[in-house]
Amino acid sequence: MRADKTSILFLGSAAALALSGCGGSSGPQLPPAAFVSQAEAPSESYVIGPLDELTVFVWRNPELGAKIQVRPDGRITTPLITDMPAVGKTPKQLSEDIRVALSEYIKDPLVSVIVNSFAGTYSQQVRIVGATDKPASLPYRANMTLLDAMIAVGGMSEFAAGNKARLVRYDRDTGKQTEFALRINDLVKRGEVDANVRLMPGDVIIIPESMF
Repeated sequence: MRADKTSILFLGSAAALALSGCGGSSGPQLPPAAFVSQAEAPSESYVIGPLDELTVFVWRNPELGAKIQVRPDGRITTPLITDMPAVGKTPKQLSEDIRVALSEYIKDPLVSVIVNSFAGTYSQQVRIVGATDKPASLPYRANMTLLDAMIAVGGMSEFAAGNKARLVRYDRDTGKQTEFALRINDLVKRGEVDANVRLMPGDVIIIPESMF
């Protein structure tokens, strides 16, 4: 009898594990966004990308400032400065480069650069592809979550398999990619907040279609 009870318990545990695997996707899990402090500072400074809209302000010399858009070739032109590279720099770095260039014309210029509208470099965008209403590349912002991304793209398509979605994350330090399992159905359709996860710059969210 004892052996029979042990077998029954073992079979019951195995069945429970099998059923738990059917409801969602397998793979490494990310911690829920709710468990991460929303007051956490951004992990890195914003990097200027093509088509970003900037305001350049030069203290006491407003005629040398301008509202400009970064050209597709990654350069900007302001009064007294032509074709300065901007893409790949933080606003602080670009401010310093403009200050150095203007030092040839005025004494000790004070320059600041503000990003008004941003697209970001590819490494700082979050891309959502597959079975969604409008696949998109979204500029990453601090504390961005999976729910934020899904709202931005209008949710999933009718035949999306949201609980089989994957998040692909590239680690620049190791040069490796890691895939994480997502439970978008549980998040969007069932309101399970523990399925909401924090995103990082460069993340790619892949949503497959259901096979039935």
